[in-house]
Amino acid sequence: MQWDIVQRSGLAVQALLQELQVEQELFASANTLQAVEALLLVMAQTLVHLSPLLRVRLVQLDWHGWQALQQALEQDLLPRRDEVWYGIHALVPATLELMTQLRRRQPNWFEIEY
Repeated sequence: MQWDIVQRSGLAVQALLQELQVEQELFASANTLQAVEALLLVMAQTLVHLSPLLRVRLVQLDWHGWQALQQALEQDLLPRRDEVWYGIHALVPATLELMTQLRRRQPNWFEIEY
């Protein structure tokens, strides 16, 4: 369930950004930025609640980066441009890739009852 939330949110972020050519386009579009930030916050909050076993197996994730992004978004810290940009270009792709690899190797860890 948590995996699905993270995956759907990450793919939605990537879809929203697919047509954007440069960083300025994202930050000039209030609606797109708001949608991207909301999805990033969902991802960060969901990752915090992963089981300790999964967190250990995803040791390669930038947990500090996700925590900093979550704090910036929850506390409405401004400016947060760097955190958001890092989130969409580093945290999201790396998280999706690592979780996909782990899910292939250990599918039972991603079952609801686990």
